[in-house]
Amino acid sequence: LSINAFDYNCHLDLIKLLRQEGELVKLRRARQKMSELFPLTEEIWLDWLKDEIKMASESSEREKVYELFERAVKDYICPEIWLEYAQYSIGGIGQEGGIEKVRSIFERALTAVGLHVTKGTALWEAYREFENAILETAQPAPGSVPSPEQQQMLCSQLEKMHTLFRRQLGIPLLDMEASYAEYEEWSEEPIPETVIKNYKKALQQLEKCKPYEEALLGAETPKLAEYQAYIDFEMKAGDPARIQLIYERALAENCLVPDLWARYNQYLDRQLKVKELVLSAHDRAVRNCPWTVGLWIRYLLAMERHRVDHGIISEMFEKALNAGFIQATDYVEIWQAYLDYLRRRVDFTQDSSKELEELRSAFARAVEYLKQEVEERFSESGDPSCTIMQNWARVEARLCNNMQKARELWDNIMTKGNAKYANMWLEYYNLERAHGDTQHCRKALHRAVQCTSDYPEHVCEVLLTLERIEGTLEDWDAAVQKTENRLARVNEQRAKVAEKEAALAKQEEEKAEQRKQARAEKKASKKAKKPRIGDKRKADDDDEGEWGQEEEEQPSKRHKGDGDGILEEDMEVETGLFGRSGPEKPGHPANQKEKASTSRKDLPKVLHDSSKDNVTVFVSNLSYNMADPEVKLKELFESCGEVVEIRPVFSNKGTFRGYCYVEFKEEKSALQALGLDRNVVEGRPMFVSPCVDKNKNPDFKVFRYSTTLEKHKLFISGLPFSCTKEELEDVCKAHGNVKDIRLVTNRAGKPKGLAYVEYENEAQASQAVLKMDGLTVKEHVIKVAISNPPLRKLPDKPEAARASQFAVPRQVYGARGKGRTQLSMMPRALQRHSNPVAKAENGVVQNSPATSSQPPEEPKKMSNADFAKMLLKK
Repeated sequence: LSINAFDYNCHLDLIKLLRQEGELVKLRRARQKMSELFPLTEEIWLDWLKDEIKMASESSEREKVYELFERAVKDYICPEIWLEYAQYSIGGIGQEGGIEKVRSIFERALTAVGLHVTKGTALWEAYREFENAILETAQPAPGSVPSPEQQQMLCSQLEKMHTLFRRQLGIPLLDMEASYAEYEEWSEEPIPETVIKNYKKALQQLEKCKPYEEALLGAETPKLAEYQAYIDFEMKAGDPARIQLIYERALAENCLVPDLWARYNQYLDRQLKVKELVLSAHDRAVRNCPWTVGLWIRYLLAMERHRVDHGIISEMFEKALNAGFIQATDYVEIWQAYLDYLRRRVDFTQDSSKELEELRSAFARAVEYLKQEVEERFSESGDPSCTIMQNWARVEARLCNNMQKARELWDNIMTKGNAKYANMWLEYYNLERAHGDTQHCRKALHRAVQCTSDYPEHVCEVLLTLERIEGTLEDWDAAVQKTENRLARVNEQRAKVAEKEAALAKQEEEKAEQRKQARAEKKASKKAKKPRIGDKRKADDDDEGEWGQEEEEQPSKRHKGDGDGILEEDMEVETGLFGRSGPEKPGHPANQKEKASTSRKDLPKVLHDSSKDNVTVFVSNLSYNMADPEVKLKELFESCGEVVEIRPVFSNKGTFRGYCYVEFKEEKSALQALGLDRNVVEGRPMFVSPCVDKNKNPDFKVFRYSTTLEKHKLFISGLPFSCTKEELEDVCKAHGNVKDIRLVTNRAGKPKGLAYVEYENEAQASQAVLKMDGLTVKEHVIKVAISNPPLRKLPDKPEAARASQFAVPRQVYGARGKGRTQLSMMPRALQRHSNPVAKAENGVVQNSPATSSQPPEEPKKMSNADFAKMLLKK
C-alpha cells in the first residue's frame, strides 16, 4: 500500500490479517484509510460496525458508533446496515429522547429501503415490533382504571400501529399476504375498504415485479442486463422513489460500471433535483470510478448548478486532476469543464476583476499543465488542435476586446504544427474578421495560402473573395498571382503522387492476376490427377513394393496448430527440393513459374541431416508465391552470420510449400537467427524456430508463451483491428509499468483483436483490470482479464507400429490437411492385418506385436481372381 495506495484487494488483505491478529487500533486505522479512498461494501461495513459495537460501552463511545453508521448508510443503499442501525439505536432508548431517535432512524430506513421488494419486509416488521413493545408498556395494569393521560397515550400508540400496518400493506413486498393476515388478526376493528383497495393494488404491482426479481435471483453476477430491464420497467411506471431504489440496488452490485453511474446521475440531475441526494450520488460515483472523466465533469456541473461554494468546487477539480485518467484527452476535457465554470463567474462588463484574472491564470496553467504533466506521461498533450488556446483567444477577442492577446495566442497555435491545416487558418480569419481589421485578415490569408497543404483551394478562394469585396487592383493582382502559383505547385505535387499510386495499383493488379493464374493451374492440376471411378489398378507384389517405396520417400510433415499459429514440425524424414532454376526467359509470368516448377520436379530429393540441427533453423509461414526463396532468405539471414545452405521445400509439382531450412556455419548464428521470428516478409509474419527432431525430443515445444495462470499479465479482447502496439501501450501504461505487449495475429499477420499485456507485478495488473475492463477504444468496448489460457487439447498418441508387412505407412498431411493426392493407393482390403490387434485389457494390449515373441505370419499371396472374389463377397 505504500507503493500503491489504490490497491483495493491489498486493503482487504491487510484488514483481514489485522482482524485475525486482534490488532484493533491498527485495524481501525486501516479501515479508516480504505474508507477515505473507496466506498465500502455492505460486508466490510457490517464487520467494522460489529467490532466497534463490541468495544462501545460508554455513552460517548455509542456516539462514535452512531457516526460510523451514518457514514455506512451513505456509501450504498443496504437494508442490512439500516436494520442493524435501527436495532442498535434501540439499545439507547433509555437516554433522553431515545424513543424519538429510534423512530427517526426507522423512518429514514423506510424511506431508503422500505420499498425493497425482497428485503423491505424485515424493516417494516422490526419497526412494528418496536412500536408494539411500547404499546405493551402503555397498557394499564389488570384491574386498574387508566388515567386520562394513559388513555390518550394508549390511543396514540394504537393509531401508530394501525398506520404502520396500513402503510406496509400499500407497498408491493414479498410475503405481503402474511402481513395482511397478521393485521386482520391483530386489529379488533374491521379493515377499512380503502386499505383493502390499496392492498389489492399493491398485490397486482407485486405480480408485475416478480418476473424481474426472479430474473435477478437466477442470474449470475454482475446481472447488468437483468438490472437494466428492471430499471426500464420502473422508468415506465414513473415512481421516483422506486426508480432511485432499483438504481441503488444495481450499483451496489456493479459499483465499478461508469455508465450505470452516469445514467443514475443524469436521472437525478434532470428529475429529482434534490441537492443532498444529487451531490451524494455524484460523490460516490467519482469515488468508485475515479478514472472516468465524464463523471468528474458531471460532478462539477452539479455543484455549480446547486451553487456550491467556489472553494469547494476548485478543491474537487484538483482531486480530479489527481484521479489518474487513462487518456491524455481526458485531461483536456476536465480542464475545459473547469475553465467553462470559471468563465461563467466573470462579469465582463467590468474592465478588470478578480474572477477575470483567475480565469486568465487558469488558462495559462491549463496550457502549461498539458505541455508538462500530460505530455510527459502520455507523450502527447491530448490537444493537438489547441482547443483550450483557441477558446482563450475567443474570450480575449469577443468578451475582453483584447485582439492583441488573441493574435499572440493564435501565433502560438500555428507554431505547434497547425499551420498546414486550412480549417485552422479559417478559424483565425473568422475571428480576425469579426473583431479585428482587414489588414490583419489579408495578412493571415496570404500566410495561409503559402502554408496550407490539405485544402489550399479553399483558402485561395477565401482570399480572392476578400480582395473582390474590399481590395484594390494591386491587392487583387497580388492575390491572383499568389494563388495561381501556389495551386500550380500543388497540382504538380498531386500529379506525382497520382503516378506513384497508379504504378503501385498496377503492380498489385499484376500480382493478383499471377495469383489467380497460379490457383487456376493448381486447380486444373488437381482435377487432372483425381482418379476416375471404374479405373482398374493392378495389385501385383511388384506394384505394391513400388507404391510403398514411393510413400516412404514423400516428405513427412506434421502441422500442429497452437494458439498463435506456431508450427511444430516432425523433421526426422523431412525431404526438400533445392537448387536454382535456369535463367528466366521473357514471357508470361505464369509460364515462367510453370517452367521453374517443372525444372524443380527433376531435382533429387535430399534427406535432412539431423546431426546439423544445432546450426540449422526451421523457417515457416512464408508466402507460397515467393519467386526465389533462396535469394530472398539469404539476404535476410546473412545479417546473423555466414549461411552455408538454404533448403526451400517444394511440392511434387515443384511449387514452393512455404517453409525451408537455413543452415549456418556456426551455432551462434543459428541462435541469433531466432531473433528474426515474426519479421514480416512479403506481407506475412515469418516464423523462425529451432530445428529439432520431435521423435527424439517429444517434449520440445516451439510455443514460446506460458499457457498457465499469470497474475501479472492481462488478456485483452475486443480491440479494434486498427489498434497498434503503441496505442495500446499508451492506454495501459497509465496503470503501471508495462514490460511487454503482444498483439495476437493470424498466420497472414492480420490482427485478431486480442492482446497480452505484461506488468511488473500483480498489483499493477489487478488495478489495470479494474480500470480498463469495459473501456472504449476507438468505439470498441474491450474486455480485460488476468491471463489464464484454457488448457490445450493434447493430440492423441500415435498407435503402436503394426508388425504386418501389409501395414500402411503412417499418412502425413501438408499444411492444408489431407489432400486428394495423398490418398492411399492400396485397396482397403489389403490394409487389414493378418493378426488383428487384441483389445486392451486393464491397460495392457494382449498379443500385440511389441510383446509377442512370435514372428508375424506370412500372408497368403492372392491372384487377381482371389482378389475379385473377395470384393464380391464384401
